[in-house]
Amino acid sequence: MQENSLNSLTSNSINQEMEIATPEEVNLSLNINNISYSLKLEPRVTLLDALREKLGLMGTKKVCDRGECGACTVLVNGRRINSCMTLAVMQVGTEITTIEGLSKDGELHPMQTAFINHDAFQCGYCTSGQIVSAVGMVLEETPKSEAEIQEKMSGNLCRCGAYPNIVAAIWDVLEGNKDAAI
Repeated sequence: MQENSLNSLTSNSINQEMEIATPEEVNLSLNINNISYSLKLEPRVTLLDALREKLGLMGTKKVCDRGECGACTVLVNGRRINSCMTLAVMQVGTEITTIEGLSKDGELHPMQTAFINHDAFQCGYCTSGQIVSAVGMVLEETPKSEAEIQEKMSGNLCRCGAYPNIVAAIWDVLEGNKDAAI
């Protein structure tokens, strides 16, 4: 007899069920930016592809698709992850925050504002991943120096070389005692 649900597919041990829609697809629910989305996906679909191709959340960028550049960084339960390296089905029961979810009531997050004020981008392709990673870094443990910011942001690459401005933007938010977390 074939099983009609997949139990405990989440990496966070929450026991939720997903209904198998076809042998190739499952119905699942993801909480993204405090909105619950019901999706029908193949189990092999990455979180990045679900965000961009199924939900139209284009702020999270697809660059290397190998977890090397950080452009696809999102927050899962407040922790930074590369969304190209996790399956969407593994995130059932988690809180996912993308760049679109950082602003509140039409106001940019302080980190977004600082990136604009410090011209911490050039082509802009890595910017959303850099900003989300910076917010996640602060949630994980607030850095105490510019050198620590550089170290903790080392997983996010910028081909244009805007690193000094990125570090300055992050440091400005931290020094200004603005709420750098979400």
